[in-house]
Amino acid sequence: MVGSEGGFISHLKELQWRLRLALIVYIIGVLVLMNWSAPVFNFMAAPLLDALPPGTPMIFLNAPDVFFTYLKIALLGSLFATSPLTFYQLWAFVAPGLYVEEKRTFLIAVFASVLLFMAGGAFAYFVVFPLVLQFFLGFATDQIHALPAVKEYLSLFLKMVFAFGLSFQIPVILSVLAMLGIASPEAMARHRRYVIVWVFIAAAILTPPDVISQMLLAVPMLVLYEVGLFVARFIVRNREAKEAVLP
Repeated sequence: MVGSEGGFISHLKELQWRLRLALIVYIIGVLVLMNWSAPVFNFMAAPLLDALPPGTPMIFLNAPDVFFTYLKIALLGSLFATSPLTFYQLWAFVAPGLYVEEKRTFLIAVFASVLLFMAGGAFAYFVVFPLVLQFFLGFATDQIHALPAVKEYLSLFLKMVFAFGLSFQIPVILSVLAMLGIASPEAMARHRRYVIVWVFIAAAILTPPDVISQMLLAVPMLVLYEVGLFVARFIVRNREAKEAVLP
């Protein structure tokens, strides 16, 4: 009994040490990336500046707005930049207790999730933002000029990028559900009509109140749902084939 308690405490201390190391690296990343926040924000603002009339500046309404904008960029940037180390620390803690097949499945799911999140963010940046910004800025007149604020634009940018990045996780979610036996591909396919309704509700909540951005989020989500069903069916067939050859 004492040995098991000692083992639990040692594992807890190991986890604490690994999380502390990840936190220290994250803080260092924030301090370093504060020096790069301005060019990163310029990259983020490029779709907006391209849609505005040439020479139109961005403004800030309160004195601390630019500082806190750069700080938020550094905080989020460090989160992504140090995520490989954070993931490795968690993986090194969890991996010894997993089977070989579980390790393989976990790594594939994480890798696919990262790629899909990046694909969703890229889709929002290169496709959605130019269309949405042109739509909104098209309401400007000779008497009404657009002077976008730094703080508000960052909030819109992050909301859109995270909305599309998370929505692109649908194939991974469906695959994991099928892999764990929580839901079969057939059951998920039967509920497709409910999914369509909830997809459009989610798109209306996560995007600005215009039809263009809502459709640009809803349609890829529905396509990704079908992709997820295809992958889930492949996983189930592959598992059934392996079980069939076992004695």
